[in-house]
Amino acid sequence: MDARLGHNGHAFDLDLDQRATLGLADDFARRELYGLAPKMDNEEYWPAEAFRKIGENGFLGVAIPQDYGGAGMDLVSAGLVAQAFARWNHAMALSVVAHDNLCANNIYRNGNEAQRRKYLPGLCSGALVGALGLTEPGAGSDALGSMATTARREGDHYVLNGRKIYITNGPVADVLLVYAKTDRERGAHGVSAFIVEKDFPGFHVAQKLEKMGYRGSPTGELVFDECRVPAENLVGAENAGVSVVMSGLDLERAIVAALCLGISERALDLCVEYAQARRQFGKPIGMFQMVQSMLADIYVEVETQRTFVYRVLAESAPLEIGGGGRGDIHALTAASVMYAADSCHRVLDKAMQIHGGSGYIWESEINRLYRSIKLLEIGAGTTEVRKMIIAGELLKDIKRHG
Repeated sequence: MDARLGHNGHAFDLDLDQRATLGLADDFARRELYGLAPKMDNEEYWPAEAFRKIGENGFLGVAIPQDYGGAGMDLVSAGLVAQAFARWNHAMALSVVAHDNLCANNIYRNGNEAQRRKYLPGLCSGALVGALGLTEPGAGSDALGSMATTARREGDHYVLNGRKIYITNGPVADVLLVYAKTDRERGAHGVSAFIVEKDFPGFHVAQKLEKMGYRGSPTGELVFDECRVPAENLVGAENAGVSVVMSGLDLERAIVAALCLGISERALDLCVEYAQARRQFGKPIGMFQMVQSMLADIYVEVETQRTFVYRVLAESAPLEIGGGGRGDIHALTAASVMYAADSCHRVLDKAMQIHGGSGYIWESEINRLYRSIKLLEIGAGTTEVRKMIIAGELLKDIKRHG
């Protein structure tokens, strides 16, 4: 598939294959995932059978070659799947992104052939659930520099000690890509990456965390207590974990922005439906100019999100296959997710206003969407960190000229 949007003559439009991917993912999510969303939210329920069905239908490992069980497509297609899933079940969409982008893709792009052959088929089929273990109680935005989890070499194993927190899929994960300090003196450049299986001795889930939003996507605190990991599960070179982390950050930001787009699209549809059905003073509220004003604002937000998100997915696609991408790709991906999250916040704020009292009821769909807005302004790098990345790219020559 051609990852360059716009080659059919319409700037940042989708080609026929990409439209088909989006349509298939949308149909699947509406049919198989939408009905699960209320229970997942109310009970923090994890439907393992649905996750396996996602894999069976080719929506896991979207950008991983078919030789390893993936769909063999590209980053744009992975973003379109995330967008479609987020329309109908944003909690499941988040878990799929964490599984695919943070775990499986990182193993494919940074692991050796034996690691790929061992873990990717199960991750792509949905038989295995993946997670990333990076954030710690004392290490969030400075995840690498402040990391306290350690790993020491003992013969044919590394022994890990420490805690990870706010880990998406943590409570249900079978395979985790975990970062630990192998050389404390080197700071962020003394971190290594390891593939940890849930049954390795010394690993356990300390607690499942109850959240405000994305409640059906399980989040947990993980403990490594003399956890023994085979040395063959070291990903890349020892003390080279920073390159594994950094290589995936731009891809993560580009994909997460697509989640915001899907949620915003669904909110717009719900608002239009409600404005047509809800009657006050003897007529649909959609006939009131203030409601029309809010609908127009939401429409503009969604359309601008879509253009920016699609453009950045296309610009980031070469990174998936080891290409360099454009020179300001770090700033561009940070800008994409920052704008998409901020815009999604504005969309849902107006959507709640249109729905009024019915939107304030916990069980309503728009309420479920509204409770999702803060996570993507905090997770995958806070808005403030995204601004620092953008400014850093713009001012990277400041010392040279100062």
